[in-house]
Amino acid sequence: MSFLTKNKEMDMTTGRLLPKILAFAIPLALSGVLQLLFNAVDLIVIGNFSKTKVISLAAVSSNNSLINLFVNVAIGISLGVNVVMAQAIGEGNAKKAERTVHTAMLLSVVIGLVIMLIGTLGARQFLEWMHANPDVIDKAHTYLFIYFFGAPANIVYNFGAALLRAKGDTKRPLFYLTIAGVINAGLNILLVVPGKMDVAGVAVATIVSQYISALLVVLALMREEGVLRLSLKKLRFHKEQLRRILRIGLPSGVLSSFFSIANIIIQSAMNGFSAAVIAGNATGISLEAFIYTSMNAVAGTAGTFSGQNYGAGKYKRIKRVMLNCCLIEMGVGIILGGLFMLLRHPLASLYTTDPEVVKVAGERMMVILPFYFVCGVVEVLVGCMRGMNYSLLPTFASFLSVCVYRIVWVYTLFRKYRTTRALWMSYPISWIINFAIDLVMIILVFRQVFRTHEKRGEQGESLITDE
Repeated sequence: MSFLTKNKEMDMTTGRLLPKILAFAIPLALSGVLQLLFNAVDLIVIGNFSKTKVISLAAVSSNNSLINLFVNVAIGISLGVNVVMAQAIGEGNAKKAERTVHTAMLLSVVIGLVIMLIGTLGARQFLEWMHANPDVIDKAHTYLFIYFFGAPANIVYNFGAALLRAKGDTKRPLFYLTIAGVINAGLNILLVVPGKMDVAGVAVATIVSQYISALLVVLALMREEGVLRLSLKKLRFHKEQLRRILRIGLPSGVLSSFFSIANIIIQSAMNGFSAAVIAGNATGISLEAFIYTSMNAVAGTAGTFSGQNYGAGKYKRIKRVMLNCCLIEMGVGIILGGLFMLLRHPLASLYTTDPEVVKVAGERMMVILPFYFVCGVVEVLVGCMRGMNYSLLPTFASFLSVCVYRIVWVYTLFRKYRTTRALWMSYPISWIINFAIDLVMIILVFRQVFRTHEKRGEQGESLITDE
């Protein structure tokens, strides 16, 4: 691995796993939490300082599923970027790594511009298709229209951060998000309180912070000394790297879009309730997201470590990566989930003082959080399979057990029992089904990986044992 710069790399193929997993996952989790704070600060400022507090809070928060429909596709593809780069590093292949950098960054710009174009032109129509509450739709459209102008920056940052994380550098992305997050919070207060810009103000603050974080990560890549160095003159699509990025990442992106479609249908059903219930549901989602992001950081760690070890041919080590990450995932989900359930009302009160909103948020968290760790373990299994170039199998399993299942739930059980609890219960049941399927799948994947490489004669004993 001498072709990388020495100061910020992490060799994930040798040495003790647990300390390295934690050193990688903790900054990654903090980065995810900071990204969530972009949205959370929006909700907190709007919920406390807007003249139309509940309406404005519902307007901003009701857009989350729709935004995720577009953005999460790109974020899923960035997982492919991370795995392809991690595998190139594991192989010690400088040419592949350099081509991956320039293919990935050009792809991020193209995807970001496409999302911006679709989002800004179709914002109003999308909200109408979701049956947005008439009291909320105008403010929701204002926020959504402005927000989509930040899509290119959002995607560029996530692709650039994925490249840095592939070699173990999770600290710089965290530092850049910290800077952007502070600016975002300051602009939120400035534009909403004295500026009186309401939802438009928080949208502007969000996209400014996104462009700052994107600029910082691009400058970091341009100043790299190793194969991760970005040269604007070398930006182009390399066919093999583009194919591999899309083959690994696109299934994750498509799956995320299916999740978003299912959640949009659930949000559409939720839109039939009052503005206070919509706001309370969104507040609960925002709080739960901090736990999910912490767990997802462990899943992302599993994918990156699996990718490097797969590239190095150390397949037994991947099993240890999976076991370590699953145990950490369970601890994070159970401990944070219990803490958030205990403090559900004080935490929800940070967003708004409306008692009905706080009550609904707490009720949602009591249904979702006891089972949240199952969702995290599923993400680890999927991450390990993705790191071994198996993306389609878990995508298909999640599509059936989560997306299709939730949609069927909305159009069957929810029609009979039209309550918020009936909607919320679709989540934990789908996670349990998905876990059972993915557990069987990863056992089969490991068997196939060992069998395939043994047949090809590419796997000696030294390749499947730890150094």
